[in-house]
Amino acid sequence: MTTAFLFDLDGTLVDSVYQHVRAWHLALRDEGIDLSVWRIHRKIGMSGGLFTNQLLRELGREVDLETIDRLRLRHAEHYLSLSHEVRPLPGSVELLQTLSALDLPWAIGTSGRLVTAEPNVRSLGLEPDAIALVTRDQVQYAKPDPDLFVEAARRVDATTVGSYVIGDSIWDMLAAARCGALGIGLLSGGYGREELERAGALRVYDDPGDMLGHLDEIAPRTRD
Repeated sequence: MTTAFLFDLDGTLVDSVYQHVRAWHLALRDEGIDLSVWRIHRKIGMSGGLFTNQLLRELGREVDLETIDRLRLRHAEHYLSLSHEVRPLPGSVELLQTLSALDLPWAIGTSGRLVTAEPNVRSLGLEPDAIALVTRDQVQYAKPDPDLFVEAARRVDATTVGSYVIGDSIWDMLAAARCGALGIGLLSGGYGREELERAGALRVYDDPGDMLGHLDEIAPRTRD
C-alpha cells in the first residue's frame, strides 16, 4: 500500500493564514458586517460557503447564495492584493524536495480556489500545473469533508487509508479522520497543540522544518 503525504496549503506550507483572515475581514466589512478577527481565524481552512454560513449564523443573520458568492469574490480580490506578502513557511520547500528525493508521493489539497492557490504554490517555487494540486473548484465538498484529500491521494496513485494528512487546523484533522488517514498537525497556522491532538493529530510539529527534522518518525522506509 502506497503511503502518500497529503498537504494542506495555507498555514501548512505557506505563511498565508493571516492574509486570508485579513481578506475575509475586509470582505465582510464591505458587506457591512463587523466581525472580530479572532472569530474569522477559527474558521480558516473551511470552504468559503461553509465558512460564511457558520460565521453569519453566529451573528444570527440569514445569508443567501448571492451574498455568499459576493463575499467569496471579494475575499479573493482582497487576498490577491495581499498575496505578495506570502512566503513559504520554514522548511516547506526542503520538505517537499526531500519527499521527492525519497520517492515518497506527495500532493496538496486546499480549501482555497485556484485563483488564490496559484500565487501560494508559486511562492514555493512550484508550478500549479506540474504538481498534484486539488483546489475547492475541483471537488464537491471542502474541509472538514475529506474530498480534497481523497482526490489528492488518487492523483498520486495512493489511497487515504495509511497515508498522512498534514495540516495546521482542526478542520484538516477532522477531514483526515473521515477518510482513514493519519493526521499530522503543524502549529504554523495558529491552532494550539492540544486542539490539534483533540481533533485527532497523531503527531504535532512546529512547522514544516520541524516535521522534516523528525521525518524518520513517520516516513516509511524506501531504502535499506
